[in-house]
Amino acid sequence: MLSMIKQAGTPADAKRGQSLLLNISAAKGLQSVLKSNLGPKGTIKMLVSGGGDIKITKDGSVLLHEMQIQHPTAALIARTATAQDDITGDGTTSNIITIGELLKQSERYLAENVHPRVLSEGINLAKDRVLEFLEKFKQTKNTLDRELLVSIARSSLRTKVPVPIADQLTEHVVDALLLIRKDDEPLDLFMVETMTMQHRTDGESTLVKGLVLDHGARHPDMPKKLTNCFILTCNVSLEFEKTEVNSNFLYKDHEQRSRMIDGEHKLIAQRCRQIIELKNHVCDTPDKSFVVINQKGIDPICLDMFAKAGILALRRAKRRNMERLTLACGGTAMNSLEDLTPDLLGHAELVYEHTIGEDKYTFVEGVKNPFSCTILIKGPNKHTIEQIKDALRDGLRAVKNTIEDGVVIPGGGAFQVAAHRDLLEFKDTVQGRTKLGVQAFADAILVVPKTLAENSGFDPMDTLIKLQDEHAKGHIVGLDITSGEPMNPIQEGVYDQYSVLKQIYRSAPVIAAQLLLVDEIIKAGKGMRGSSVPDGAQE
Repeated sequence: MLSMIKQAGTPADAKRGQSLLLNISAAKGLQSVLKSNLGPKGTIKMLVSGGGDIKITKDGSVLLHEMQIQHPTAALIARTATAQDDITGDGTTSNIITIGELLKQSERYLAENVHPRVLSEGINLAKDRVLEFLEKFKQTKNTLDRELLVSIARSSLRTKVPVPIADQLTEHVVDALLLIRKDDEPLDLFMVETMTMQHRTDGESTLVKGLVLDHGARHPDMPKKLTNCFILTCNVSLEFEKTEVNSNFLYKDHEQRSRMIDGEHKLIAQRCRQIIELKNHVCDTPDKSFVVINQKGIDPICLDMFAKAGILALRRAKRRNMERLTLACGGTAMNSLEDLTPDLLGHAELVYEHTIGEDKYTFVEGVKNPFSCTILIKGPNKHTIEQIKDALRDGLRAVKNTIEDGVVIPGGGAFQVAAHRDLLEFKDTVQGRTKLGVQAFADAILVVPKTLAENSGFDPMDTLIKLQDEHAKGHIVGLDITSGEPMNPIQEGVYDQYSVLKQIYRSAPVIAAQLLLVDEIIKAGKGMRGSSVPDGAQE
């Protein structure tokens, strides 16, 4: 269609037409790849690497990170969308198809020789209007009850994984965030550990109100299951260590060397006895147990001493788990065994070891007031586990965004239908040809409900007309993807996230307007300023 643009003027007009054709075709091409993924009934993509590795996903962010995009304009749009995911955790596909549809709608007017500057100004006016309307359309929630947060998580997860898996993960996501939530403090998603276990079926993922450590005890005689446990979290060396600097020891004879080694072992054994004495002090009845989780090593002699004392000892625990252990179980992480007292210990109702093949896992459950927890993802194969893990990340971010925003947006395309009608009213107040840009934005914003209908197997235009007719009666309506009929998204519990929509309609019009104003594409040198900036850093 762009070839029909009048190019009888200067060579600059011809170059501009070629540049616009290149940019618009790139945006439409990226849109056509990703639009079939949108919504719970969207299709999935298979990514195949040069080495033959396969990844199956419908997450827009994962696709854009893994795809090899050669076209410079498409790469720019992809960086914008991945920046959207970095900021809000969702809305990548919606961002891509909105940019593509904006340029597609603008193409109609460019073919009639409308100057890109006119369209760009109209798009910017429409962008401001949409963001104003978003502030009016949002629904403020003074109290975010669990039922609402479950609806938010379900709306996000069902677009990423099959419904049975999504509904199970929904409960885990909401419960995990409610566990770690502290009054007047921002949510820290790092306190929700995601642990994967290739085992059984994908419907057996669980929320552990505690921790799951991906290693077990290193002594066969240590107990495998303990109840009513005192937890000692420490970062103390319980092994004969090499020096941290390059040094040599010179001995007169082997006896002197033996005395030095014996002294070292005596020091380590003394540390073990201190822990065993504390265990004997606090475990004054048979129903009490003792667990040592150490960040540094424990040598075989100490492991044997602990096993004889009935202590479960784990060595070389990951650094990230040391902070989470004290948050989950209580107590204090110790860097020295001096002044070791019972009030420094944490507590857990149950600690047990689970073995799958050659892999060992240690579960720490039954903790009081946990401010850290673990979501254990189980799946029969690597593909399923990765898919669930990506979806879980988006679900956590969705609930986190809602808690921080304190507002919700009715979903199912309800905002886009309402914003379209508002933009048409706004267009009548705009003077001159600038209203063409407003009209282009108004038509483009409907791409989300149209794509949802198309991916669900319904006629997009027929479905869109039904939604618009119902909205004209004064109702808030979204698309029911199972029947193709209008629905009340609030009653059905289908919600969008305010921060995600705000970011989409801030960034997508800016990128589209900038691409419309490109009149020439020039190959630059390797030393171009900013060429080494990582993807997504400039958005």
